[in-house]
Amino acid sequence: MMQILQLIPTIAYGDAVGNDAVAIKKILKKMGYVSNIYAESVVAPLDSKTAYKIDKMPKVDKDDIIIYHLSTGSELNFKFAKFKCRKIAIYHNVTPPEFFELNDEFIKGINEWGLEGVKFLSDKVDYCLADSELNKQDLIDLNYKCDIDVLPIVVPFKDYKKTPNRAVVKKYDDGYTNIIFTGRIAPNKKQEDVIAAFYYYKKYWNNKARLILVGSYKETDLYYMRLKKYVEEIGIEDVVFTGHIKFDEILAYYKVADVFLCMSEHEGFCVPLVEAMMFKVPIIAYDSTAIPSTLGGSGFLINDKSPVFVAKCIDKVISDKKLQDDLIIKQNRRLEDFKYEHIAEQFKNYINAFIEREKNS
Repeated sequence: MMQILQLIPTIAYGDAVGNDAVAIKKILKKMGYVSNIYAESVVAPLDSKTAYKIDKMPKVDKDDIIIYHLSTGSELNFKFAKFKCRKIAIYHNVTPPEFFELNDEFIKGINEWGLEGVKFLSDKVDYCLADSELNKQDLIDLNYKCDIDVLPIVVPFKDYKKTPNRAVVKKYDDGYTNIIFTGRIAPNKKQEDVIAAFYYYKKYWNNKARLILVGSYKETDLYYMRLKKYVEEIGIEDVVFTGHIKFDEILAYYKVADVFLCMSEHEGFCVPLVEAMMFKVPIIAYDSTAIPSTLGGSGFLINDKSPVFVAKCIDKVISDKKLQDDLIIKQNRRLEDFKYEHIAEQFKNYINAFIEREKNS
């Protein structure tokens, strides 16, 4: 029987690319294919129930398919080309190295290596899926000659119906206005711009406001240390860094959120926008990279990062009930496009069409 296997450099709990691979594995198995995920690194608490180490990968022949998740620097970017089978790349984008210029030379190097790998594979894959129009255009700009289709990241909606962490809800559902942003603490996410806007909103519009930055970091990360110092220097209170947390806690922070504020300057897709839609949290987002296409006409899209202006936008969304309702209506409409069943069906159609093309070529 034909195998459709997935390769990924690293799979870790809570990572959007890894979650996409897991969702795709389930779809492929429902389609009747032998399908597993293989990774260079399987980060605990994940284990072989989710993915196997790459040394456990079975042999493949020319009729098999390997789907490779391309998003970072890895030797796999170069080894992938050597497999004697049909090859599909799913491109999630690589964060431009310049964002890490003054923050993390190691990550900067990894991302430079990642871009080299993306360029290397331009004439070595049979088909590509990109999870946004931005990512598709990147591949075209890098001279990819194969067919490229756009498929949003598969988001399993039912997972978000689980019970939010009660302790977190109790702690933060206290009458304060909760502004949240979800995303690892990283320079391209521009958490400093979120903090600056929050400073003015809290100082001039609403003293009973709180900022919750949901995302992982290391205490020794230079960017995180700079953010903490910035918070101290401007003397703003009620800024919460959650660090890496359990899924039910993430759900709880969305549940208590009044506004989702995204000032990121580089996103290949931005799953947290979809998560905020699920929880009916009004979104304010900076117009950059894949953000407008993911929002698809929903949310409160802005093109000015002036912290006073953004603070005014927060106040407008919080105080104007009609605007809130309009935002939620549009977000609900956009959310329909990301339903698991819809994306799963798209994926099935793309895979079947690829297999049919290969038969006739």
